[in-house]
Amino acid sequence: MDALQGFQNDILPLISVEWIGENVQARAVSALLAASKKSLSLVDCVSFEVIRQLGISRVFCFDPHFSEQGFSRMP
Repeated sequence: MDALQGFQNDILPLISVEWIGENVQARAVSALLAASKKSLSLVDCVSFEVIRQLGISRVFCFDPHFSEQGFSRMP
């Protein structure tokens, strides 16, 4: 409960949560099936869809899949 309280009070106010709908989920599943890569995940593909939808080009991550998708990674 302490961890949940800390997350609610300290972390959640600093981030934006994007809920996905059926369209984003369907596009992500299609992208995952088309890519046919075992190392790519549905979470990756959903992230790509949401990031594109939000018009974001630079992301903070260590996953090379984001570079492969054309995003600029930090660090």
